[in-house]
Amino acid sequence: MNELLDERAMSKLKWRCRRGLLENDLLIEKFFRRHEATLTVSQAKGLNDLMDLSDNDLLDLLLQRREPAQLSETNAQVSASTYEALQVLNLIRAAATGPLTASI
Repeated sequence: MNELLDERAMSKLKWRCRRGLLENDLLIEKFFRRHEATLTVSQAKGLNDLMDLSDNDLLDLLLQRREPAQLSETNAQVSASTYEALQVLNLIRAAATGPLTASI
């Protein structure tokens, strides 16, 4: 699953990652700018797992206000705790450090 994501799958993933909260969109967009060229199938699975979360839960995770085990719903905890989701969460959090988070 270390195979790189093909162009069609990347396009579908980007569409799937569109969120209702602008803050989430900005953080995910920054992640794509940094990692799009090297995104693997495994990482795409993790991103899809994170997209199963509500906008507020996702933002709390991205901004490190909560960890996956602290989410209120069991399904959300499971989605956010997969190996792939944790890997991508760490990448998004790393991409989020800097000027963007100061405005959120």
